[in-house]
Amino acid sequence: MKIYSLNHFKLLDDIALKKRSEILDLIKKNIKNSKIRDVLDVGTTSDTLNNSSNFLINNFRHIKICKSFSDQKITTNFFLYTIQKSITKKLTRSEINKFSSDLVISNATIEHVGSKNNQLQMIKNMISLTKKIFVIATPNRYHPIEFHTFIPFIHWLPKKIHRFLLKLFGLSYFAKEKNLNLLSSKDLVNLLVKFKDKIDYSIFYINWFGIKSNLIIIGKRRK
Repeated sequence: MKIYSLNHFKLLDDIALKKRSEILDLIKKNIKNSKIRDVLDVGTTSDTLNNSSNFLINNFRHIKICKSFSDQKITTNFFLYTIQKSITKKLTRSEINKFSSDLVISNATIEHVGSKNNQLQMIKNMISLTKKIFVIATPNRYHPIEFHTFIPFIHWLPKKIHRFLLKLFGLSYFAKEKNLNLLSSKDLVNLLVKFKDKIDYSIFYINWFGIKSNLIIIGKRRK
């Protein structure tokens, strides 16, 4: 049985754009009193469409210095500096010095880097690269609709069962942990507790039909 990803339907584009716009507004509201000189996007894709997964960074155009940290080759002139490297690999001191930024953002990426250890390393890298503020946005595992497949409820099951069903439905790509490892707010908190001596953060939510659909962490490095 083949179930197509919601990416094949215009409905997804409309929903995704609305959610990204709400996330952008929330971030801007919470950093408006901060002096942001440069911004680093973690997990940039090679997609150049304005309403793509790079929506957030494309709409921080008032910030003059934009940088990219991605395992994909990013060729757009929008970024002053780019580094092509796995975002779950340990950074060198020279990379930290060059790419550290006042604002470090990542949208809809942490659920695609694989295991819990990879997610931890990604967060560690983001904190290391943050001068002032970091933002991590990801879909909420416990929203009834899973936005990558548009299949309801089965992602609430234990992950092994969820992945088995995805394979059964012809969605083997998303059945692999390295491609999709969904997070709840509790999962995020359990990851961030590892860095409790280095950061302060708040967790925010975007709703769809009154249910939390997206989780947004806005954190600050302690001085």
